[in-house]
Amino acid sequence: MKKIIQTAGRDGLGTFAPEFAHYNDDILFGENWNNRDLDYKTRCLITVVALMSSGITDSSLKYHLENARKAGVTRSEIAAAVTHTAFYAGWPKGWAVFNMAKEVWKEEPDGDDGRAAYEAQMIFPVGEPNDAYAAYFMGKSYLAPVDSQAGIYNVTFEPGCRNHWHIHRADRDGGQILICVAGRGWYQEWGKDAVEMHPGDCIHIPAGVKHWHGAASDSWFSHLAIEVPGENTSNEWLEAVDDNQYESVNRKAACCKAND
Repeated sequence: MKKIIQTAGRDGLGTFAPEFAHYNDDILFGENWNNRDLDYKTRCLITVVALMSSGITDSSLKYHLENARKAGVTRSEIAAAVTHTAFYAGWPKGWAVFNMAKEVWKEEPDGDDGRAAYEAQMIFPVGEPNDAYAAYFMGKSYLAPVDSQAGIYNVTFEPGCRNHWHIHRADRDGGQILICVAGRGWYQEWGKDAVEMHPGDCIHIPAGVKHWHGAASDSWFSHLAIEVPGENTSNEWLEAVDDNQYESVNRKAACCKAND
């Protein structure tokens, strides 16, 4: 989850009520909202329910409805939450919240692919489109530096996206470590079966090994890519993982699950 930083208190009340501004920006948002005991999506829903129960239907509720949507709360989820709360907090309050929620959850624009909902599950950002390496990927990927000095990056693949076969070269040591942090994906070495990756899975790729990695066909996928120090390191990009190869991996996994 991204660290939440709030400045509304100081922006609006900094000179008039500096103590209130401090509590709002540094305590409520700076500490409470950044507590990891609740995930961000759940915290957004709880806040909407609390405001609705208190009869707050002004701009502050709209702000938190928008936060909930950005955190991945769907239209069906917000509708279920407001309906449930209306039985306990009051039917008119439900109507008031629905009138605002309908505006926030308008028809999604073209190209909305569930990125916000997926990103809300992670402690690392998705980052920016991985344009510098787009020629070596089938589908769209994203890159977010975690520690550039140590060579640690969060790489995110949209469903169906994978990189080309490639080899990490080095005269000594080198290679790469992959740690899955969200979603479900694949790692495959040349001549071996593909390995399905889930959050927490770690794979060490020695230098000189031909391989590829990417998302499953029905899931987003993110891994930390950690460059192993070595002498004269480089990447050699090779042929694409064609659709037949890729679909064969996904079909085999589907058959195995069906037989479980």
